[in-house]
Amino acid sequence: MPEALSSTQRSTKADSEDPVLKEIVRHLIQNFSGRVTLLAVCPNSEAVTRAALAASLEASAPMLFAATLNQVDREGSYTGWTPESFVRFVENESERIGLSTPPLVCLDHGGPWLKDHHTTAGLTLDETMEEVRRSLEACIDAGYALLHIDATIDRTLPEDSPIPIELVVERTLDLIQHAERYRNDRRMPPISYEVGTEEVHGGLADMSVFEAFLSGLDAGLRELGLHDRWPCFVVGKVGTDLDTTLFDPAMAARLTRRVKPYGALIKGHYSDYVENPHEYPLSEMGGANVGPEFTEEEFRALENLLRLERLLEKRSGFEVALKDAVLESGRWKKWLKPHERGSAFSALTEERQYWLLRTCSRYIWTHPAVQDARVDLYHNVKDYRKGDQYVVWWIKNCIMKYLHAFNLVEFNREPGYPDRAERRQPAGA
Repeated sequence: MPEALSSTQRSTKADSEDPVLKEIVRHLIQNFSGRVTLLAVCPNSEAVTRAALAASLEASAPMLFAATLNQVDREGSYTGWTPESFVRFVENESERIGLSTPPLVCLDHGGPWLKDHHTTAGLTLDETMEEVRRSLEACIDAGYALLHIDATIDRTLPEDSPIPIELVVERTLDLIQHAERYRNDRRMPPISYEVGTEEVHGGLADMSVFEAFLSGLDAGLRELGLHDRWPCFVVGKVGTDLDTTLFDPAMAARLTRRVKPYGALIKGHYSDYVENPHEYPLSEMGGANVGPEFTEEEFRALENLLRLERLLEKRSGFEVALKDAVLESGRWKKWLKPHERGSAFSALTEERQYWLLRTCSRYIWTHPAVQDARVDLYHNVKDYRKGDQYVVWWIKNCIMKYLHAFNLVEFNREPGYPDRAERRQPAGA
């Protein structure tokens, strides 16, 4: 077995019992309804991951990581981490700082064409589904606590055409069934699931379609004999997306009422810079993902160090290295608005160029030239700022905002909170 099987995400409970996150969700429903929302941080850099762990320690709060396939996958993706090496990093860093409550590593958006490579390589449906299956296997081997199965994209359809909900259900069931077969064949502990998406093109924004998805998923899991693996989270469209930051508590409460009978809660994505995070717990939201915000705050922290560097009349070349790496990656093009497509970067407004550099910085933190320039930047300001500690501290403070708003501070010490100390070894270890 791979070394990562000693992951803190393992459960030693019998396979017939609930996995960790499903147990936690049940605990929220029974004892903390309308009071607590779990936070999931997207680990788009080492600094963000370390900041999240530091925030968890300081607040004595549970911490989830929601890693997309673009961030963490078998060949390394843009962070350089595989599922196994990411879990190992989280475990080692947790031990280094003395974090006793294990964080929970989760897959975010595991589904066909939800990794950039699936589209750029022109993969067929069969090819991309097979790629996703292999990625799910790697996550299971590494000890992930949850797999988000998102089958709401179909590149074989015309652009912006909603995928028939029957296909979403069929492919969701296919991937859950594969994960369960693989897990059982490997005699691995139970794992939790999340399903759906907040994206409009996914077709789950309409309430009638949402209802059809739930009923179809329920019937399919029963038919497969997997009803005990009903997902603990269903992603819902609750007002926030790439261009909006206002959470809709009424819609969240409405969706929650629909999924609670299944033992599940609603999870919100695109919670970045949300204007009213304190309303998440009040509307019984089970969880919220925050991703781009924290890497953008990493960008801003580095900007602060660059201002200090200029005052010291020194030059690391970090700004040039970052811009060159972003342009070289080509990933900025995927964020262009329809009227901007085909335009050169230099033809865009300064405001848009800055937004793209800030947003796309997540893709290039591991670029060798950027890393070298970052080392030089830290060296140039070392007599006035400890660069690495400053950046992690800055991001940590941004994360703490959500831990307070979601009522998670000191939650690890709440009576009855699922004790995961015993779950530090895989079943049968």
